[in-house]
Amino acid sequence: MLKKRDVADCHALFELLVDPAVFPFVRQKAYSYDEFVFLTKQTIEAEERGELISRTIVDEWGSPIGTINLFDISNSSGFLGTWIGKPFFGKGYNKIAKDAFFDELFFTLDIQTVFMRIRKENVRSYMAANKLPYCTIANEFRHGVYDQINANGDVYNLFQIEKDQYHLHLMRTEQEEMLDIKEA
Repeated sequence: MLKKRDVADCHALFELLVDPAVFPFVRQKAYSYDEFVFLTKQTIEAEERGELISRTIVDEWGSPIGTINLFDISNSSGFLGTWIGKPFFGKGYNKIAKDAFFDELFFTLDIQTVFMRIRKENVRSYMAANKLPYCTIANEFRHGVYDQINANGDVYNLFQIEKDQYHLHLMRTEQEEMLDIKEA
């Protein structure tokens, strides 16, 4: 479902990125294919320096369909940035990609908190965040972070995923699956 970023995926990803249903909501905007290749190379180098973590989301045939990233890593936390191409909306890829990414972040890379800043007008992302049982809206209790992301106006909602909440969710899910197996 996820793989390390590779310049070879740029053509397929750029075609998905420029769709008007996707482009306004991505953090790293590229206005040309060459710019996208350049940004991808910069992203790969930044990961090597430990500044971010970036993966390409692939479908069941290994074709690139989007990216998932942890930006601005500091104090075992960072900001999530995810986009998926329009042809893949509503097919469950977002949740599968996030679960795989969170497993890597929390249990392999020792990240403790993942923040998501979601534009208040981005209803699709807001609804997707609310579907995640381990995700909480943090506008009220992470004032410093909330004020930081809204320094230029009240634009974003702040969500967070804590390692402990995510781990608890995994344990509950596993326990429910075991009960379902016993009942079957």
